[in-house]
Amino acid sequence: MKKLSQKIVRLLGKKRLKISFAESCTGGLLSSTITSISGSSKVFTIGLVAYSNQSKISALKVPKKTIRKHGAVSYETCLSMVKNLNKISKTNISVSITGIAGPKGGTKKKPVGLVFIGIKKGNKTLIRKYLFKNKKRNSIQRKAVSKALNLILSFLK
Repeated sequence: MKKLSQKIVRLLGKKRLKISFAESCTGGLLSSTITSISGSSKVFTIGLVAYSNQSKISALKVPKKTIRKHGAVSYETCLSMVKNLNKISKTNISVSITGIAGPKGGTKKKPVGLVFIGIKKGNKTLIRKYLFKNKKRNSIQRKAVSKALNLILSFLK
């Protein structure tokens, strides 16, 4: 992940772009991965860990009814998180992650390992759904960050 992060920080700097993150199930791991790279302060502006539903509502302005109707781990919540983060941060690229890292908290409809990652650059927004098979919490968090980094890279090319 370090090489990927270095590449992203370098590309963001070269293109003079700023990036922001709103994380839930990864608990700041994406932000940490980027800020571990020298020079990241020139491209990274804000990383919010909105872990509870209340913080998603108050900090990220996710509508209560979105969470009530679709749940905190959903396409709709992820979309709302990334769009509102983009408004708050005013960065060129915004990324949101919400999911169930386990080992508890999953259901038949939404099993442990279900993760949504959103990315917004300009007027292009993409939400991806993943279901990670390894049910270990640390593995799910690391895989989610890895997928997010790859999505960021694809948006930078």
